[in-house]
Amino acid sequence: MTIDESLAAAKQAVADGKLTESALGNLTAWLTEDRYAEYADQIVEHVERGDWQTLDDVFWTIIPFGTGGRRGKMYPFGSNAINDRTIGESAQGLANYVKDTLGEGAELSCALCRDTRHNGERFAKLCAEIMVAAGFKVYLLQGYRSTPELSFAVRYKNCSTGIMVTASHNPPSDNAVKVYWSTGGQVLPPHDKGIIERVMNCQEIVRVDFDKAVADGDIVFCEEEVDKAFIDNVVAQGRSGPRDLNVLYSPLHGVGATAVVPALERDGFQSVEVFGPHAEPSGDFPNVPGHVSNPERPEVFDAMIEHAKSSGADLCVATDPDCDRIGLAAPVISGGNDWKTLTGNQICALLCDYVVETYPGTLTQEHFVVQTLVTTQMVRRIADSYGAKVIGDLLVGFKWIAGAIDENGPDKFLYGCEESHGYMTGTYARDKDGAVASMLACELAAKLKSQGKSLHEKLDSLFWQHGCHAERLINVQMPGSEGMAEMKKVMAAFRNDPPAVVGGMPVKHVRDYLNNVKIAVGGPSPSAPLAGPTGDLVILDLDQEGTYVACRPSGTEPKIKFYMFAYTPAEMLHDLDETKAELEARLDAMATDLRKFAGV
Repeated sequence: MTIDESLAAAKQAVADGKLTESALGNLTAWLTEDRYAEYADQIVEHVERGDWQTLDDVFWTIIPFGTGGRRGKMYPFGSNAINDRTIGESAQGLANYVKDTLGEGAELSCALCRDTRHNGERFAKLCAEIMVAAGFKVYLLQGYRSTPELSFAVRYKNCSTGIMVTASHNPPSDNAVKVYWSTGGQVLPPHDKGIIERVMNCQEIVRVDFDKAVADGDIVFCEEEVDKAFIDNVVAQGRSGPRDLNVLYSPLHGVGATAVVPALERDGFQSVEVFGPHAEPSGDFPNVPGHVSNPERPEVFDAMIEHAKSSGADLCVATDPDCDRIGLAAPVISGGNDWKTLTGNQICALLCDYVVETYPGTLTQEHFVVQTLVTTQMVRRIADSYGAKVIGDLLVGFKWIAGAIDENGPDKFLYGCEESHGYMTGTYARDKDGAVASMLACELAAKLKSQGKSLHEKLDSLFWQHGCHAERLINVQMPGSEGMAEMKKVMAAFRNDPPAVVGGMPVKHVRDYLNNVKIAVGGPSPSAPLAGPTGDLVILDLDQEGTYVACRPSGTEPKIKFYMFAYTPAEMLHDLDETKAELEARLDAMATDLRKFAGV
C-alpha cells in the first residue's frame, strides 16, 4: 500500500466512524511531511491491517505539556504517544528556547537523569545527544536517580536547564520528560509557553554521537559527586532526637533505594529493611497491585503491612518510581497489630507540625509554609498556631510551590506540601522530595515511639487542637478523544450550571479559577472578581464551615479529579470517633451527588 492509498483509506475510515477527524489530520502530517519520513512504513502497516483504534489513540491529538511535563503512553510513532520523535521534539524545543532566551555567548548546560522505566536509558541518551548538538554541556547521572536529585543537580552544577526522564507513578506503559529551569524548579510561565511553541514547531532534530560526546567532554558523568552532595543536603534538614525505629521501606520497583536508604542511614536510623518483593528496579512494577506504583494507593501497602507485623517493623514507608512522593502506613495504636495507611493530606499535616514545631530558631510572620488550593486546610491552621505565614492560593503542581519559594525568599521557607503525597523542606532543590519526606516521617515516628504514641495517635491530637478534618479524592478515568470531550463537558457544567445542593448542603459559591470569578449560587449577589491564579479549577463552597468540593482535569493523566473537604471545628468536638464517622458520612453523600451530577 502506498502513502496515497493509506491516506485514502484513512479518509474512508473517518467516513465509517473508525477514525476521528483530528487523528486524520495528524496522521496525514506524519505520512506526508519530511520530518516524519522514518515512521511512514510503520504507519502504512497499521493502515493495511485496519488497526484504526491504535491509530486513533496515537494520533487524535498532539501530546501536551501538563503539570508534570510531557507524559503519556509509549508507542513507536504518533503525535499522542511518547516515542523518539515526541521526546526528541521536547529536547530540541527546550534547547532552542533556552538558547534564544539566554542569548549569544551564554554558557549552556543541562543536568539529565532517568528512572527505572522502559526506554528510560534510550530517551535519556537521545536527550543528551540533542542538547550537546545544540551547544550544551550535559551533566549526566548514569544509571537511575530520583527526580529531586535532578532538581538538586541543576542548582548544584549551575545548569541552564534540566531534563528528567520519568512518568512518576503512571502505569508501566507510560514514560515522559519533566523539564526544569535554572532554578531547579519545573518550568513556569512565561517560559512554559515559549518552550511549548518551540516544541510544537520543531522541524529538525539535530543529534551528535553519544560516545563521541563523552570522549570530547561534552557529556560528563557526575553521579558520584552529585549523589554525595545531594544526600549531604537532605540529611542537613534533619532534627536531633530518637532514632530507635524499625523501618520497612519500599521503592516500589523504582529509584528510591538510591536516595531514601542512604539518607536514613546517614540520619542515624540503623534498622531499615528494604521490602524484598518491591526491591528490584523494574519498569514493569511486577509485584505491585495492578502494576501501578503509586504510594497514594493503600493497596500497595497490603503486603508490606503483613510483613511488618511479622518482622516487628514500626513504620512502612514507600516512594513512587522516581522517588518524589511518599506514602506511609503505621499501627493505629503504638505497638498494636491494627495498621492503617495515611492519606496525603494527613501526612501534609503531620510533617508540617513536625517541621514547624522543631524549627531551630524564632518564627516570625515572614517565615512561610506553602500549599496548593486542593490541600487540606489543616496545614494552614497548624502554621497559624505557630505564627507562620501560609501561601495557599496555588494551582496543583509542585512547580507553583517552587515558584512561591523563590518569590517570597528561600531563607524564610519552612515547608511545602500538596495532597498528592508531595513534600519538601530546605532549599537544596525546587521539587518535592521523597528522601527528605521519608527521613522526617521516620524522625517523627521515632520521637512518637519514645512517647508511646503512633502517627495516627499524633494525628488525633492535632484534630483535637485544630479541628477534625476529613478529605477524599475521586479519580474518574476518561481516556482518548471521547474522554477529553467528556472532561470538558463536566468542567463546563460545574462552572456554568453547578448543582444547587451537594451532600444535602446548599452550594453557596462557585469559585471559577479559569475565569477568575466568584459566583453566588441562588442568591442576589452578582459575581465578583476572584483573586488568585488562573487555571482549569472549580471549587464549590458549601453551606457548612470548611466543607467544599474542588474539580479539575488531571495535568498528567486522562482523568478528572474531585476533591472533597469536610471539617468540624475544635470547639465542636466531644467524641472524636463519632465526629470522624459523621464527616465520612458527609463525604459519602457528597461523593454520591458529585458522581450523579457528573454522570460518572
